[in-house]
Amino acid sequence: MDDSDVLIVGGGIVGSTLALLLGEANWRVTIVDAAPAPEEIETLGQGKPALRVSALTAASRRLLTTLDVWPWLASRRVAAYRGMQVWDAEGSGEIRFDAEDVGVDSLGHIVENDLLLAALAQRLQALPNVEWLQEVRLTGYVREKTARGNEIDREDVRDAGRALVTLDNGEQRRAPLIVGADGANSPLRGMAGIPVHERDTGQAAMVTSVRTAIGHGGIARQAFLSTGPLAFLPLTIDGRDDHCSIVWSTTPGEARRLTALGETDEGRSQLGIELARGLGGRLGDVEVIDAAPHFPITQRHAQRYVDEGLALVGDAAHSLHPLAGQGVNLGLMDAAVLAEEWIRARQRGADPGDPRILARYERRRRSENAAMLAAMQGFQRLFGSDLPALRFVRNWGLSGVDRLMPIKRLLIRQALGEYGDLPERCR
Repeated sequence: MDDSDVLIVGGGIVGSTLALLLGEANWRVTIVDAAPAPEEIETLGQGKPALRVSALTAASRRLLTTLDVWPWLASRRVAAYRGMQVWDAEGSGEIRFDAEDVGVDSLGHIVENDLLLAALAQRLQALPNVEWLQEVRLTGYVREKTARGNEIDREDVRDAGRALVTLDNGEQRRAPLIVGADGANSPLRGMAGIPVHERDTGQAAMVTSVRTAIGHGGIARQAFLSTGPLAFLPLTIDGRDDHCSIVWSTTPGEARRLTALGETDEGRSQLGIELARGLGGRLGDVEVIDAAPHFPITQRHAQRYVDEGLALVGDAAHSLHPLAGQGVNLGLMDAAVLAEEWIRARQRGADPGDPRILARYERRRRSENAAMLAAMQGFQRLFGSDLPALRFVRNWGLSGVDRLMPIKRLLIRQALGEYGDLPERCR
């Protein structure tokens, strides 16, 4: 007998969003999550910001609003940004985007990941048809073959074709559908034998939080340095605009050095000086107020997103360079499209596990994600080159596009997430 309609491996932002989409449609959902329960919710959104943040597009915000997640977030701590400035620190090229150019209030919002996870958890806990297994890891996965294929020999074959998973707490669970939302190194993807294209970018990203002498004014800023892009993402803390979240993509050796600076007061002072210099002094003096961990940047793309009764979403399907801040948004669109296809199938009496339905999900998402991965690879190569010809091209390109409003408007619409085959809840 099935323990649920769908078993989702991974309870992060994307997995939780998918669980909420299906749970609201009265599906029986089980989440298998290796992470512990969220922290005490009442203390979240107070004091210094979390180290890990996401830049959510307008399309992602619409999705979270329809799920009644956004109001709680907005009542705690989110930071809208109305503009973006991107420039080549090694040259003169610069481009600026403004929400007014397309008649909207903001280009996006910076949200602390732990706040978003807490908001999703609150909504999921209100659904009696969603079971959340926390601090439990997947140790085994098999797809019980259909009796027709003579691959199982048992008297009762009612469970044939189901996913059977084994957990590290000794339990076994069955479900007709299973989803891998378990991150870039997805154990489920590996157990299912789905190959992945992997490319080491040769970079690592250092993250930290800072206070700046000059307020950010609701502008996200990114400077392309010789070693990689440096992003200052605007935060609003206690109503003030003098905080930013930092993502500095650089060489692995340099990232290790920056992380070491974050371990002492003297080192953080030096790190602040280097951050201010990297941004060209646009926000004045910079004070580092947290540690500065780093992580390697590897781009991955699963060769396929689906298998028999199985789908991959989020980083389990694709992970990309953080320079465009699109990773979480792509994952949220995966979740919304997959839920849309499955819910529609059930409403018309079709089997959500039908290969044609899973193929439709893959078709709607894989090409768009592949295009974003290719764009990030191209940007990294273009801005990481010291060749004079390429430096001229990128500086001319930035400044040239800045003067072409129709192209700028198109780029802004893409930054808002308003492109491609959007699910209904995101339009």
